[in-house]
Amino acid sequence: MGSFSITHWLILLVVVVVVFGTSKLKNAGKDLGGAVKGFKEAVKDEQAEHAHKHRVLDHESSSPVQNEQSDTRIDDIEISPAPVDDHHKI
Repeated sequence: MGSFSITHWLILLVVVVVVFGTSKLKNAGKDLGGAVKGFKEAVKDEQAEHAHKHRVLDHESSSPVQNEQSDTRIDDIEISPAPVDDHHKI
């Protein structure tokens, strides 16, 4: 009683076609196919962008830039903001 046989599925299909009509079902199928295609393209683009980010980060980490005067890497240098002089405000 819990499973549908092939006759149940055929009757259900006939009822759906009668209620909605073939043109609406065809348009719904096209819309659904377009949505799936757009989703797949978006996933592919996101994966390509993610892979590009990793290639850039891997390249930057494999070739650190050295400061010519010392063995300190440029990435290790901390830059603090300049002090603010209150008496020069307008």
